[in-house]
Amino acid sequence: MDYHGSSVDHVQSQASGVEKVSSGWHKPTHSRSSSTASSRHSRLVCTIYLNLTGENMQDANTPGICEGYWMKRRKWPLKGWHKRYFVLDKGILRYSKNQHDFSKGKMHGALDVSLAVMSVNKKARRIDLDAGDILYHMKVSHCIVAMASRKYRASLSKAPPKLNTIKNTGRRAILPAVCPDNSHVGLMTILYNNIGKDLSRVSMPAALNEPVCLLQRLCEELEYSDLLDTANHTDDPYQRMVYIAAFAISGYATAQYRNRYKPFNPVLGETFECIREDRGFRYISEQVSHHPPISACHAESDNFNFWQDQRWKNKFWGKSLEIMPTGMVNVTLKKYGEHYEWNKVVTCIHNVLSQQRYLEHYGEVIIRNLKSSVCTCKITFVKVYGSKNEVQGQVLDETGNVVHRFGGFWHEGIFCDTLPNPQCIWKPNPQPKNYMLYYGFSRFAIEMNELTPDLKPLLPPTDTRLRPDQRLLEEGKIEETDKKKDEVEENQREWRKILAKRGEEHIPRFFRKTLDAAGREVWLYNGTYWKIRENPGFVNVKNLELW
Repeated sequence: MDYHGSSVDHVQSQASGVEKVSSGWHKPTHSRSSSTASSRHSRLVCTIYLNLTGENMQDANTPGICEGYWMKRRKWPLKGWHKRYFVLDKGILRYSKNQHDFSKGKMHGALDVSLAVMSVNKKARRIDLDAGDILYHMKVSHCIVAMASRKYRASLSKAPPKLNTIKNTGRRAILPAVCPDNSHVGLMTILYNNIGKDLSRVSMPAALNEPVCLLQRLCEELEYSDLLDTANHTDDPYQRMVYIAAFAISGYATAQYRNRYKPFNPVLGETFECIREDRGFRYISEQVSHHPPISACHAESDNFNFWQDQRWKNKFWGKSLEIMPTGMVNVTLKKYGEHYEWNKVVTCIHNVLSQQRYLEHYGEVIIRNLKSSVCTCKITFVKVYGSKNEVQGQVLDETGNVVHRFGGFWHEGIFCDTLPNPQCIWKPNPQPKNYMLYYGFSRFAIEMNELTPDLKPLLPPTDTRLRPDQRLLEEGKIEETDKKKDEVEENQREWRKILAKRGEEHIPRFFRKTLDAAGREVWLYNGTYWKIRENPGFVNVKNLELW
């Protein structure tokens, strides 16, 4: 009996329907022979049972036989849990030590669920059944949970290698210099002096940085934009949602090898553009606010539009560093006119004071189609049972029934076994040679900060590629980077002081602040960047001087 962890989330929608008839959950006055009550309760238990374990029920209206291993709390006064084999048939729940004993009729106990008060503990993945003289506490076994991980990993390993559809565009495949050794940096002193503070306001030594900024990190989420292209050519709305979900997960893959360094914080007014003819999109981003720090971006292609404004809150808790994004990610598919929206999960860097750091993402992502209620998607970045980097998800229809299940690992790939042709939906691109010598960058990240002679005159002077301290770090000049970084930050402070004396506020150039349909403050692209770039060109207009 396989378990798909996110399917437990469907219990909540099922439980909401159960609550409408909650009076039936208490001891009824009718006799045990009431087939109607037994059938109804059997269906309820079976539905919850199957959603907790991830099994499929062929006919949701007719209670079938549900069977499998669960953990059962030992009878009082004994403590602990043991694994038992349960069978639910026609409203009667029976259990034995194992399946072999059950087949021989060696029962350890039985319960008529129509006479029981039932409660579902979603967080603990547990069902409690109380019939007065009999009390069962049952929960999903750790080994059952592990089965889902092994199943998805096995499916991913058998999936054929991803075909390289990205043509060689002649972009660079290596950085000018290897990353610096930052083991000597007194990170402990820096962090302990700022426990509980927002670390976006704390200046860090250059040796702790990588030669990209947060505006470029947002662009890295488009490395697998081909998933959006596929979604835009998928007619089935439920399968379309699976590809949207895979894209939402793929944006976290780059973090697997990026826990030793942090990106540069953009200064107010800093911009970054990225034109990828090979991938069919163009991207623009801008730092629109300094306190709180807000980065806004927008990308467009023939198949989709992509935008978000991210506000990060960083908290240091002694041994770990939490990064909590609060903005929403938005995608529209041009063929169907659909608008998808989802949140991001928490990222936590553990053992931040040592060189044995590791990173995990945890939380729940909800994807909604704002133009249609035909389906939604729930993705859980697992934080239980030691499941490293595990992701599980469901596509739900309007009534809350599971249409598709998928799972895998955000650094290895996603497999969906409920499609007409079960397949690996996404696998990350292989890392370049000697990637750990170059900040753990992917090939896409290595290309991000490249500045070619033909591109330089087309960029505004606020573009990240022209930021001197970041360029010096990329060239391996650490001491010069620290000096120039201090100059850039001091220039930023002086500029803000001048604005404050004048009673003025900085007005972002390419994004405007507004409210979305939910009343949340958002930053949207105003449509001017590419027009100015084409005519008259940034060299012919007035620009900010940031460095």
